[in-house]
Order: sequence, then structure tokens, then C-alpha cells
Amino acid sequence: MKIALLGYGRMGKAIEQIALQHGHHIVLKINSANVDQLDHLDNYTIDVAIEFTGPHSAFENVMKCLSMGLPVVCGSTGWLEKYDEVKTFCEVKHGTLIYASNFSIGVNLFFEINKTLAALMSKHPSYEVHLNEIHHTQKKDAPSGTAITLAEQVLEALPNKTKWVNEPSSDASDLVITSERIDPAPGTHTTTYASAIDTIEITHTAHNRKGFAGGAVLAAEFAATHKGIFSMKEVLGL
Repeated sequence: MKIALLGYGRMGKAIEQIALQHGHHIVLKINSANVDQLDHLDNYTIDVAIEFTGPHSAFENVMKCLSMGLPVVCGSTGWLEKYDEVKTFCEVKHGTLIYASNFSIGVNLFFEINKTLAALMSKHPSYEVHLNEIHHTQKKDAPSGTAITLAEQVLEALPNKTKWVNEPSSDASDLVITSERIDPAPGTHTTTYASAIDTIEITHTAHNRKGFAGGAVLAAEFAATHKGIFSMKEVLGL
């Protein structure tokens, strides 16, 4: 495949390394120094774009790719208030979009475990649930997109929780997400259910960015051969 990388920071470089190992070609790398090239994507032969920038640029980047008929894989978080607009535009353009808060295969398996545990715990209200996420200090959004996905899964299962908050709360209906920024942590997510008797805890810890990058390349390979709007659940066949 011929891939355009929108965002060439640490994640972009990790994606590049794995894409090259898979025999793909990086035909364009967009960073802050050449962002004007986004207006000239049609000058390149591109099979799929992989977007990993940040919450302030992701929406515009994805819309530009879709407007030019490019399948796009997006891993930027913090912009999902505009996700429905992107979905509608993608459908109108008969395009391809894969968005995930986390492309790691391990994290997506963890999502399935989190959903199962939340369903089991819905019958045991004596347990209080809490989420914690730890990332490096350069992460721009808090809570992480992964933590929000985990929280939304819990909220769907637990009738006594109505919304997540990213601060301490005395409201029993709030699901508290605690965010920590510590270098060089690439990402740790924990869901805890605690009672007066015992504690049940599940944790996913990333040791490096290879899991995220490998999943993004896998998603790009899927996007290049499919039409529509997908998540990593479809990519992985979960």
C-alpha cells in the first residue's frame, strides 16, 4: 500500500517502522512544517491515510481525506463531539473511515473483558467502580480516549451510574476517571470494583508504542479493501 501519515511524531514514526516491515510505502509525511501539503493530497498516489495528530486538527484532517476519496484511519482523541458530522460526511461520500480510541490489539481485547466484567458487576451494587489512566506528559487530552471508551462501556452496564467525570465527586451516580501524567508511561488503564469485603481489578499496561502502531497498520490494510465506517472490533473480527 501507499500510505500518507498525517502526524509524524513518536506515534507516526512507530507506524512508519511497522508499515515498512509489512512491505508498504510511506509516500507522504505531514507534520507542523509541511501542513500545507494537506491541501494537495491529490498530487500523490495514496491508498490510505493514517491520522495521528491531536484534538485540534483531527476533524479537519479527516474531512479533507474523505473529501478527496481517501480511506482514512484515525487514532486522534479529544475531538469526538464532531464524530457524527464526520460519519454523515463519510456516508455521503461513500468513503471509508476507521476510528478507534486505541488501535492496540491487546487494548481491544481488554475492551471486551471490561464489557463482560461490567455486565457481571451490574448485579452487585455493593461494589463501587472507579477508572484510572496513566500516560506520558505530552498527551494533550484527559481523560484518554481509551478511558472514555472503558467508561462508556461501564455506564451502559451499570444502572446506578449516569455519567463519567474527570475529577473527584461525592455524587454516587458519577463514574470517576482519575488521570495521571507521568513520563515515560505509554499508557496504563485500570478498572476497579471495590467493596468493604474485597476488590476486583483489571489492568492493561502498554510497554511501548508497537501495539498501537501495529494495530493502526492492520486497520489501514483493512480500510484499503473495505467501504464504510468501522471500528477495531470489525478489523479484529471480535
